[in-house]
Amino acid sequence: MAGGFAEGGGPAKRAHLYEHKTTWYFVLACLVASLGGSLFGYDLGVSGGVTSMDDFLLDFFPDIYKRKHSHLNETDYCKYDNQMLTLFTSSLYFAALVATFGASYVTRNKGRRASILVGGVSFFLGAVLNAAAVNIEMLIIGRILLGFGIGFGNQAVPLYLSEISPAKMRGAVNQLFQLTTCLGILVANLINYGTEQIHPWGWRLSLGLATIPATLMFVGGLFLPETPNSLIEQGRPEEGRRVLEKIRGTGNVQAEFEDLVDASREAQAVKNPFRNLLRRKNRPQLVIGALGIPAFQQLTGMNSILFYAPVIFQSLGFGSSASLYSAVISNAALVVAALISMALVDRFGRRAFFLEAGAEMILCMIGVATILALEFGEGKEISKGLSVFLVILIFLFVLAYGRSWGPLGWLVPSELFPLETRSAGQSVVVCVNMLFTALIAQCFLVSLCHLQWGIFVLFGSLVVVMSLFIFFLLPETKQVPIEEIYLLWDNHWFWKSIVKEDVDQEKASK
Repeated sequence: MAGGFAEGGGPAKRAHLYEHKTTWYFVLACLVASLGGSLFGYDLGVSGGVTSMDDFLLDFFPDIYKRKHSHLNETDYCKYDNQMLTLFTSSLYFAALVATFGASYVTRNKGRRASILVGGVSFFLGAVLNAAAVNIEMLIIGRILLGFGIGFGNQAVPLYLSEISPAKMRGAVNQLFQLTTCLGILVANLINYGTEQIHPWGWRLSLGLATIPATLMFVGGLFLPETPNSLIEQGRPEEGRRVLEKIRGTGNVQAEFEDLVDASREAQAVKNPFRNLLRRKNRPQLVIGALGIPAFQQLTGMNSILFYAPVIFQSLGFGSSASLYSAVISNAALVVAALISMALVDRFGRRAFFLEAGAEMILCMIGVATILALEFGEGKEISKGLSVFLVILIFLFVLAYGRSWGPLGWLVPSELFPLETRSAGQSVVVCVNMLFTALIAQCFLVSLCHLQWGIFVLFGSLVVVMSLFIFFLLPETKQVPIEEIYLLWDNHWFWKSIVKEDVDQEKASK
């Protein structure tokens, strides 16, 4: 199924001439840039925990607090079904969806580093406003500012990491974004576990501490080098070459530099990159990278589990503190999985991780649905043994997701687009990702209430669909130079006829 390099001509002849050494300058640039993931991760982890804290519910959602502590004869799946509560979470992702188009302009014209700085400032302001909130309006405005920060950060950071990395290390380096996301989630859950004991303002501390990763990203961003790709695209080739030599640790970068210049020349000829995305030669990137993978990443159901892990475990009868503790265990699996993926993805490839982990996720979803269908709801309590088994299944699901759709959902789209559509393509990636994140965040609790255990059957079925999507349509991209990925489509069984027709038409018009 995997594509390959085209025969003859062009930049494909230069890839074997690329040289690099791992330098401290390169390592530090990657670590600083990857802090952008901690913003996304911290918010994912903190929002679910805060919405299960009694003090927060008393201040903003007293009806949910009363329902939570009463003994109404309602299904246990419906304790937290409230559209305003889910709007608190999903408003951030709708804001990120809008912000990413502004981020596309900044990223292409001012550089990846500029978007990282803007994202840090916006996230900081949102965190301050959330921590000081006295009404729902302040909460929502703060969430919107956080969303702008995430929109800019998620648009720029994966691109930055992919562009600055040598081809043989791109998978591992790009997944620093996922690792810092996972660490952000884990740290947020640990903080929630502690602040829950601080009454009545512990939730304010949880939300306000989001200023720390925002500050680190902004201050670190001031010292980041711009990527060579971006500098050359902005018409600064001499500076681009100097940075390339510095991050590669060698002066012998002529072959790679010439490929970047060629890619930049093509990019400058494109006046409307969003319209260019619709061309047949970019159809694989549009379908797989911009639409399919970011949508499917959310349709695994993983972010729903992350948002509401404390709520889910509390609904299962674990108690308030136990629910946060259980969420910490689940999110520790994300960190372990990210490390596994970083170590092995450039050896075994993207497709292998997608497909192997997909099979595990399907089995785990079936197991969770079966237990909930037979043993939970309508006042029934799950036995201690089955509760532990349920947590293990969720842990295994998170471990599978965390080494496949989690990191690869950002890695693969960021490496598929050619330079002329890269910033536009990444904007569509973030837009689609945030749209589905917001919709699922907004719909998950009401769906859990009405579909009950069937929601996990639905997510399991979707994992089957997305695994088939990867099997048939995605070629292997491991260790392929980022400016030569487009050559893979020429030999792919499905895409080659589509992209060839557009190239033939382009030649005929000339």
